[in-house]
Parts: sequence; C-alpha cells; structure tokens
Amino acid sequence: MSAAAAAGAGAGVPDGEHVLLSVGPVVPVVVLDDVEHAVPLARALAAGGIRVMEVTLRTPAGLGSIERVAAEVPDVLVGAGSVASGEQVAAVSRAGGQFLVLPGAPPSLLDAALDSGLPVVPGAATVTEVMVLAERGVALVKFFPAEPSGGTRFLDAVRGPLPGLRFCPTGGVGPANARDYLALPNVPCVGGSWVTPPELVRSGQWDRVTELAAQASALATD
Repeated sequence: MSAAAAAGAGAGVPDGEHVLLSVGPVVPVVVLDDVEHAVPLARALAAGGIRVMEVTLRTPAGLGSIERVAAEVPDVLVGAGSVASGEQVAAVSRAGGQFLVLPGAPPSLLDAALDSGLPVVPGAATVTEVMVLAERGVALVKFFPAEPSGGTRFLDAVRGPLPGLRFCPTGGVGPANARDYLALPNVPCVGGSWVTPPELVRSGQWDRVTELAAQASALATD
C-alpha cells in the first residue's frame, strides 16, 4: 500500500497504529532547520526502504517541510511530531500532514487531535496515563521518554495488565537498543533520530542517510 493510500485508509481512526505498522519498524524523528532539505531527505529515506517520517514542530521549518513532502513525495507518509496545541493540530491538517504524534496527552490537546480525523499517536510515560488513553480508544501509544521511563523493563511489565495496547517507544532509542524494544510483542515500531542525524541533513549527505535507512529497515527481518 502506498503512503497516500495508507493515510486515506486511516482517516478518522484515532490510534494511528495501522498507518505506522504498514511502513516498517522504525519511524524517523526528524528536526529540520531548512524547508529545502525536506524533499531530498524524504527521497533518501525512501531509497533506503523507509517510507515514513515524523517531522517535529520544534523549528519554524516543520510545517513547511510537512507541506512540501506531502505534495512532492507521495510514496512517503509524513506526519507531525511534538504537536503540543490545538492550533498546531489544525495547522498540520492544513499542511497535508498524515498523522499526529503528541509528546503527552492533556485532555484539550487529545480532544483536538482526535477530532481532526487524522491518525493520532499520543504520548504517555505511566500506567495511569496509558490507561486513560485506552479509555479513549487509543491502541498505539508513544512511550516517551522511553529510556528514562523504564525502557524495555516497563513495557514488558505492562504486557500482562494491558494486553490490548501497543507502544512506539521514543526517547533514548537507537541502533544499540532498537532490537531489544522490537523483540517485545507489544512494540511494533520504534521512533528515533539516529536515521537522520542533523549533521548529515545540513550537509546534504543523502547517500549516507539512505545507508542508515537501509540498516533501520533491516531491523524488520533481523
């Protein structure tokens, strides 16, 4: 399924898990300072087998980058990360973003995200937070910050009491421990910035990004 088709199939579905599960084990968390880097970066990721990118809204270039990738690289599913307000939810939707990733889930933000019709992956770091999201129909949770919050030990411990939930851990996840997370039955994907190091993006080393993407894609079969 193409990225565009996957996004269309996910319209109105709150948890977003079908979208992220359809594109591979690693969701690159991307911070861009220059909109002009967005399209070549998306194409470099796709060349390495990764067809999804979470562009964070931490910089002024975030929204414009999402808009460019959505318009020019249809084979890559592009969403927004670090979404922290209802205004940002609306802006991402206008820019053509195809999913939302929230660092946390205060009620007003979660309401705005779920009402947007876009697939949503809200963040949580405690059992209570996760259970509140489950009550809202969320089935895929961003476990953030993963390593400081207990890492694989936490996720393994909650498998019993929370069997219906799955997690995309982010925060301290990298090539050294990604396999440990992905080995857990309740972890279908991980998020991380190691696939798109800022120094490679700023210098336009797209071949190197493609190599890192290929290594990350291989985690699905390792």
